[in-house]
Parts: sequence; structure tokens; C-alpha cells
Amino acid sequence: MADVLSVMTTIGAIAMNLQIRDPRARELAERLAKKRKVSMTEAVIEALEEKLSREEQAEAPLQERVMKIVDRLHAIKGGEGRDMTKEEIDEMWGH
Repeated sequence: MADVLSVMTTIGAIAMNLQIRDPRARELAERLAKKRKVSMTEAVIEALEEKLSREEQAEAPLQERVMKIVDRLHAIKGGEGRDMTKEEIDEMWGH
């Protein structure tokens, strides 16, 4: 009986699927799924999570958002870097 219950539970979980009726939404989901090599459902979930994350980040104060970018850049570079001189900045801007 336990085997039957677990099979029914698994079948129930599989039966819950995402139905996309809009042709454009379906095409976009298919493209993203193919590009990421995941199921369409996973592609839609990932896309929605990313969009929600961006929306939540956009609600944060500008200084907080900039500091997160700075932190990510430091992590990529692997250090604090150095201050630029006025001459270097002027040269960078073509002055």
C-alpha cells in the first residue's frame, strides 16, 4: 500500500504543469529553455525569479545598489584597487 501511495503522490506532482496558451509567451519560454538547457517550467521560474529580484533591487536606495555593484566588482577583481589621479580621470574622459 505504501508503494501505491508514493506512486500516486509522484503522479500528482507530475500532473501539476505549466500551461502557456499565449503564442509569444510560449515561444519565449521555449527559446529560454533551449538556451539554458532546462525544461520550459524551469526556464519560466528562473525568469520570474530574476525579474522579481531586479524589481526588489530597484526599490533599494541608490547608494545601497551602487555599493552592491562595487562589492561585486571587488569580488571579481580580488581586491580594493586604487584611487585614480585627476590626470588619469581626465585622460579617461578625453580632457
